[in-house]
Parts: sequence; C-alpha cells; structure tokens
Amino acid sequence: MASKALATTALLLSLNLLFFTLVSSTYVPCPPTPKPKHHHKKPPPAKATCPKDTLKLGVCADLLNDLVHAVVGTPPKAPCCTLIEGLVDLEAAVCLCTAIKANVLGIKLNVPVSLSLLLNYCGKKVPTGFQCA
Repeated sequence: MASKALATTALLLSLNLLFFTLVSSTYVPCPPTPKPKHHHKKPPPAKATCPKDTLKLGVCADLLNDLVHAVVGTPPKAPCCTLIEGLVDLEAAVCLCTAIKANVLGIKLNVPVSLSLLLNYCGKKVPTGFQCA
C-alpha cells in the first residue's frame, strides 16, 4: 500500500509541477497605462484679410457719399455692392474697413458709421464684436 501511496503522491507532484509550469509560461504582463491625451488649445483664429483689391473699393465712395447726404431716390448698388457680393460678412467688413482706413474713398469718415451704412446697404451685417482697427 505504501507503493500505491507513493505512486499517487508522485503523480500529484508531477501534475502540480506540470500545471504550475503551464500557468507560469502563459504569463502576459499587463499593458502599459495609456498616456493622458493632451488637449491642444485651439489656435487663435486667423486674422481676417480682404481677398479683393482694396483700390477697387474706391467706387464705394460715391455710394457712401449718396447715403450720407441723403440723396433723393435710391443710390445704385451696382459698382460697390457687386465687389463685396461674394464675400462673407467678415471679409466684406475687413475690405471696407481697409478701404476706409487707407482713405481710398477720398473722404473723411466716421469709420464705424460709414462701415455699417455700406454693409447694411449691400445686404451684409457688421459681425458681432468687429472693430475696424
């Protein structure tokens, strides 16, 4: 009976050794902890520029002069408004602001009022917070 107990013990030890070897050979280390994602700050908005030739906006002088001096009838929109027609409000405001500041229009103006008059007349709006600088 001692040999049967010895055989059983030897078998159990052999199986234990086999199972521990199998378990330890399949060891897979934990994956590395993920690095925190950096929240990139949004880049500051690009400074708006005028895609049109500012000198061409000199035609807006006649329109502005008619608007300011309350000419009887409706001043023609054609020359000035067609120049800024395809632009978004911000681009149109920048173009007219540049023209007014460069005195391309050839007249002394109250910049915010003139800009607002021209943009409104051409169906555009002065963008919120826009300052002609």
